[in-house]
Amino acid sequence: MLGGYSGIHFGGDYNPDQWDPALVDEDIALMKEAGVTLVTPAVFSWARIEPREGEYDFAWLDEVMDKLADAGIHADLATATASPPPWLGKEYPETLPVTRDGVVLRWGSRQQYNPSSAKFRSACAELVTQLATRYAEHPALAMWHVGNEYACHVAESYDAESADGFRAWLRQRYGSLDELNRVWGTSFWSQRYDNWDEVIPPGPMPTFHNPGHVLDWRRYSADAILACFTNEVRILREITPNIPITTNFMGMFPTLDYWKWADAVDVVSNDSYPDPADPRAARILACESDLMRSLAAGKPFVQMEQTPSAVQWRPQNTPKRPGQFALWSTQLVARGADGVCQFQWRQSASGSEMFHSAMVPHAGTQSPVWNDMVDTGAALRRLPDAVGKPVAARVAIVWDWENAWAVEAAIGPVEASAFDAAQAWHASLYERGYAVDFVRPGGDLSGYSLVIVPTFFYGIERLHDRLKEALAAGVCVVVTHGSGYVDRDGHAFLGGYLAPVSDLLGVRVVDILPRGEDTPALPASARISGQVETWQGCEVRWGAETRDRRALQSSHWAERIAVDDAEVLARFAGLDVDGLPAITRRVFASAEPGNPPGQAWYLGAQLDETGRDAFLSEIERQCGLVPDAGHTPPAGVEVVRRGELTFALNHSDISVRYDQIQGEDLLTGQPYPGWLEPRSAAVVR
Repeated sequence: MLGGYSGIHFGGDYNPDQWDPALVDEDIALMKEAGVTLVTPAVFSWARIEPREGEYDFAWLDEVMDKLADAGIHADLATATASPPPWLGKEYPETLPVTRDGVVLRWGSRQQYNPSSAKFRSACAELVTQLATRYAEHPALAMWHVGNEYACHVAESYDAESADGFRAWLRQRYGSLDELNRVWGTSFWSQRYDNWDEVIPPGPMPTFHNPGHVLDWRRYSADAILACFTNEVRILREITPNIPITTNFMGMFPTLDYWKWADAVDVVSNDSYPDPADPRAARILACESDLMRSLAAGKPFVQMEQTPSAVQWRPQNTPKRPGQFALWSTQLVARGADGVCQFQWRQSASGSEMFHSAMVPHAGTQSPVWNDMVDTGAALRRLPDAVGKPVAARVAIVWDWENAWAVEAAIGPVEASAFDAAQAWHASLYERGYAVDFVRPGGDLSGYSLVIVPTFFYGIERLHDRLKEALAAGVCVVVTHGSGYVDRDGHAFLGGYLAPVSDLLGVRVVDILPRGEDTPALPASARISGQVETWQGCEVRWGAETRDRRALQSSHWAERIAVDDAEVLARFAGLDVDGLPAITRRVFASAEPGNPPGQAWYLGAQLDETGRDAFLSEIERQCGLVPDAGHTPPAGVEVVRRGELTFALNHSDISVRYDQIQGEDLLTGQPYPGWLEPRSAAVVR
């Protein structure tokens, strides 16, 4: 692990430049007390390191790095480029981002940079060169932390330099205007371009944008931000080739394609801030952790940020409840984290995040938050056996950011979100007791028991061969509504949606039936209108051969399915679709003797949470699946296997009897007693 440390790293962002230098010694002593092993200095320190262009002050950082090294604390040293200093924007206004409406975003906050600005990138390169050269051999340096939370506030800029960059990007992608016109379908609405200078970013327009135009702008903007990151990475790899590099991701962040970013980092790290007031917070954390582990190709990740208690940026900032910080920290380790870090070490006494909790709160060490830090640091030190160990997931979700962007760029057929769809299916799998891998298009699916392909609207042809291999290996594959509508050019499939995979599923979609708005209450005087029924969605009813007799509610979306070569397992009930196929299955003979037959399911309805649960219950019966624990744990209890360890996590407010595991609880050093206190965990070996 980082810096040669063999345990779970514990720590957080460290910003001593906010404080009197005399506090550093106290900080180091408290870090030792809390078991801190990893800190991230200088995330927002550009203005302190380079107060004027070309003038550098490293004296304060030298002292901090030296004292960290003397204390045996490792530094995930930031490149400090996350928040440019005021002088950069004042002297070089082209580095400032411009909104879609033409407003220039100036200094006085954070992240006020134009991702396409050559001057911004060169200024970053100068700073990073200075940092890397100075600290290349420093004993505290364990990892580089490049930037911070890329695109969390500024994801694009509509300035002239970005427009030029967009046109250059399009030239490289398409080669010619004729090809761009073909892919974008510019013959519609007289949009055809005759000169590259006519192509502009998709700013304010009279009505609907061209979906291809919007999708390519998102791709370009995401690539521009990635180029800012790789601009710094190139320098670090030249000067410090043996020091790993990270930057902090933000879960299933909608703006950046983290599959590309995962290929560019050495260590995947993440920031998570689920709301303690939301009863679904633990499953949000589980989803993000499963995604990070998947981005790391099954290897461990680092939780770079979480809050010790409350944040400051919600309308209502609920603190974590007693035991919840330790519980969620243990949950992170259960799902693949080899480091648990916080924002930040010492709670700011001023500024925009003054009321964001920290490891050392305003009240100091005489506080429940500090006690949580000390106790959790001690608990994590008892888990070296988890370090580097895999989480064996038997269920996968196929996930693609470009597909999600294409769904959002499309005008119709219904307002939808591939992000919501993937998270909803993960939530249902989590509640039933499964760890989940996310797999990118083209990834191997043959080693899973169940693969879900949710709302894969764009470019489903990319999945055909891998799905075919999985079915031949005996995998149960579920493709859900809203899939296979457009190809990689964003053009609709003609002759029926799902065409590229219809040979596997045995069905095509020939019509889309979005649910209407709620029927208005009309008075008796509406003699004609009051007699008109409108489409309000429908139920899905299983056939006689299924065990779970619960009717499933199709909440917002239904499809008219043409069955070519598949078995109909459930049908719609209600209005114009009554009796039409809703859920189908096609069974494949296994290519390997002894393997179960592969099953290709199609779900032509958008189910609510209860419906997804009932559907998965039937999938378990038909495909021979059981939860990861081998049984269904009690209500409120999450069970995860990592390596040889079993993590049992009680998210409920009551003590729960759970005696289906035995062994030593590493968190206490005692035999596991067979029950869990409210908001507590056991790690059993």
